[in-house]
Amino acid sequence: MESTHLLSSSKKRVKIHPHTVTAKYATHTPYSPQPGVHTHFPQPGDDGYDDAPSFEDFGSFLEETSDRKQLTESRRWPLTLFGSRDKEKDTALKPQAAGGGDGSEGAAKAAKGSGRGVGEQLASFGEASVSASRLTWVGLLGAALAHGCLIVLTRLASEHFSLGPLFLLLVRSIVQLSSVAVPLHRGENPFGPEGYRLRLLCYGIAYSLSLCCAYSSLTFVSPGNATTTWRLATTALSATLAFLLLEERLGLSDGITIAAGLCGLGLVLLPTADESNTDSPTDPVTFWRGAFGWSLSALAGLWMALALVGYRSLKERVGVGTALFTVSWTGCLLAPASLALLQEGWSWPMTATAWGLVLGLVACSVAAFLGMTHALTRLHPALVSTSQSLEVPVAMLLHLAVLPLVPTAPEVVGNVMVILSVGWLVAMKLLPSRGGGRRQREEYEEILDSPIK
Repeated sequence: MESTHLLSSSKKRVKIHPHTVTAKYATHTPYSPQPGVHTHFPQPGDDGYDDAPSFEDFGSFLEETSDRKQLTESRRWPLTLFGSRDKEKDTALKPQAAGGGDGSEGAAKAAKGSGRGVGEQLASFGEASVSASRLTWVGLLGAALAHGCLIVLTRLASEHFSLGPLFLLLVRSIVQLSSVAVPLHRGENPFGPEGYRLRLLCYGIAYSLSLCCAYSSLTFVSPGNATTTWRLATTALSATLAFLLLEERLGLSDGITIAAGLCGLGLVLLPTADESNTDSPTDPVTFWRGAFGWSLSALAGLWMALALVGYRSLKERVGVGTALFTVSWTGCLLAPASLALLQEGWSWPMTATAWGLVLGLVACSVAAFLGMTHALTRLHPALVSTSQSLEVPVAMLLHLAVLPLVPTAPEVVGNVMVILSVGWLVAMKLLPSRGGGRRQREEYEEILDSPIK
């Protein structure tokens, strides 16, 4: 039999194929169920250990004979961004072949060259990431500026042209329906991909309910207080909901910066001396009217936080154009319902100035939405909402330019705190850290010098 022939000699080494593990057969086996047969792996120092195929030989065999290499070589681009790895290997091996006795020196030079190549690749990746982060933060700051302009335009339209806030929201939603062209142009379903349409619908309803509550609160409280309350509630609740629903945590420095911004918004909300005067009796109707307005503002913050967290979970499946269309058509349904519920007056713009104001309002709302929604694909929802807190000082400055009103000391201090917190946040995210860069470079060099790569 073949097995008898294999076991006839005291020792016999068999090498069949690199895919097969080399084995030895011996006559002495204390633990084998068959007497006289023992199979074991050759160990360092044993007779015939050097004849066994090493892992390097096995890997080179697979690399030379596998079909994957042929496929990748046939599909390889003629020009790549950082060059080919095979080309780097060839250039690294050239000094060894040409140097002969100076092989160690050539290997050292090749290692240094490969280290520089990896360093250049990492630097290129870092520059691309920093560039994308800069564009994201520029879009966020532009969205905050657009939000500030939106507040002022809404107030001007309401005071000078008797245009209700909910009517402006309805017109804004109708005009934004044209955003359906973006997903159609890309060949996407405007109602979202299959399997994610219900979540996209919930996102659109939450966003539209937030806008309806925020615009409705302008009827009961001042625009400044309503906007500040809305932004404060959105920032605080988005940080909480992102942690509970998405398990996204904030760093210590980010948390401190956000807390400083919230304190600034709280100072802006402090009542003035006239409002805090308790000598005059308070009308119950006025009190409950104000309480209802404040409640609507806080509820708007809750819905907006849910919307931000909802889109954060859909960022890889739903584009910004599809999200804008979803918010638009849900707004077209919820805005008339809010108009009927609150019995707000219906009035059309009668002059070219009024129509220009409405179109400017629509343009600012679209710009703010695009900048904020695009940032959600890269940043934490609380960071996005914190950056939008700049709308409060921007609106105050525009109010001073259009409507000469003297701000109080708490308002000035609070707005300065908001500006400083957002500025510090942007500086932390964009400015490079020398210590961090040096530490990363040391880690890269340690990886390059290690025998395991």
